[in-house]
Amino acid sequence: MPDLIKKIMQKKAVIAVMGLGYVGLPTALAFTGAGFRVIGIDSDPGKAKKLRSKMHKTSSDPKVLRQADVILICVPTPLNKNKAPDLSCVIDASKDIAVNMREGQLVVLESTTYPGTTEEIVLPILEKSGLKANRDFHLAFSPERIDPGNKKFNLSNTPKVVGGLNAAATKLSEALYASISTNIVTVSSPRVAEMEKLFENIFRSVNIALANEMAILCRRMKIDVWEVIAAASTKPYGFMAFYPGPGLGGHCIPLDPFYLSWKAKEHDLHTRFIELAGEINTAMPYHVVNVIGDALNEKGKSLSGSKIFILGVAYKKDIDDMRESPAVKIIETLKEKGAQVYYNDPFIPGIKIKGKTYKSVKLTKSMLRRSDCSVIVTNHSAYDYQDIVEGSKVVVDTRNATKHVTRGRDRIVRL
Repeated sequence: MPDLIKKIMQKKAVIAVMGLGYVGLPTALAFTGAGFRVIGIDSDPGKAKKLRSKMHKTSSDPKVLRQADVILICVPTPLNKNKAPDLSCVIDASKDIAVNMREGQLVVLESTTYPGTTEEIVLPILEKSGLKANRDFHLAFSPERIDPGNKKFNLSNTPKVVGGLNAAATKLSEALYASISTNIVTVSSPRVAEMEKLFENIFRSVNIALANEMAILCRRMKIDVWEVIAAASTKPYGFMAFYPGPGLGGHCIPLDPFYLSWKAKEHDLHTRFIELAGEINTAMPYHVVNVIGDALNEKGKSLSGSKIFILGVAYKKDIDDMRESPAVKIIETLKEKGAQVYYNDPFIPGIKIKGKTYKSVKLTKSMLRRSDCSVIVTNHSAYDYQDIVEGSKVVVDTRNATKHVTRGRDRIVRL
């Protein structure tokens, strides 16, 4: 360990980042910017070649791992069709490392997963190399906390949690991430770090589910849920505002509850509260479609045959990320009910849903007038909501984006 920690402190350690996606690429660039030699590894040769100029070296050949002192695993961890964790990318990455390992390396898993993955899945695969953890190499888990589009918090000022297999691995990880983050939080084990990541996102999932259920109830009671939340937010203690929406998107919040509930079954525990929150959030796109149908009915039109203009398909504002976007299920369901669906998104020029390709159409006054209903699914900053409301026959606002609109408020329908 003394040699490696010295290399890290002097920024002479070579860092390999496996997976150059939403997590791996920003991480690789952060270490490059901090003065380290970084090797980016991605299974897609085209992506590796495209990103070659951004770091010391990129490759799709895992043999380059032999050159690294530190290996960061930043590969995808999706769910399969049965909502169970799919760790195939983590397993494949671990196998590639095992074949190319040498003594003295630090391996850190960053991919979001269930508690126990580092010790139960990654560790045994790495030790098939013949090397032993805590003696020949070091192993840790450090969850990614990247929030795409967040202009306030980034890799440098978001606290970085690290948990090593032993004290030496934790110390190495702490020294490594201190070069790109101003606040390092150490925990006692990889399991704690893995659970921490799930807990912080499940916390959001549960509270958003509560806000969503309140929105459904408030709509039936003819109460403005946004006004309710604004009033509740004036309490200086004991309340944290969460907001309803068309459904959850991104990789973490929609998926993390399923990671934990799947693992909990091994311990004979049914996480009912967490799963219920997931069910409520998953149902929100269908609620949005019902609200659209109600809004059209009030105008004497049926959903079937109506022209629906979706504004925003990214899962959150001002980014080009479509992962788990509720817009997909909304468009899918509208099409199943016979509606003609069009969309605009300044960040996403084209999407494919159930084999059908949709292209972003221009947001014009003519397009708004021709549509029977405009639906704000993603509240991009580029949209002029006053113009949208004035140009539309009716607007279904799932994000409270029209809160400052002064003219045409009678055309707005909220969740």
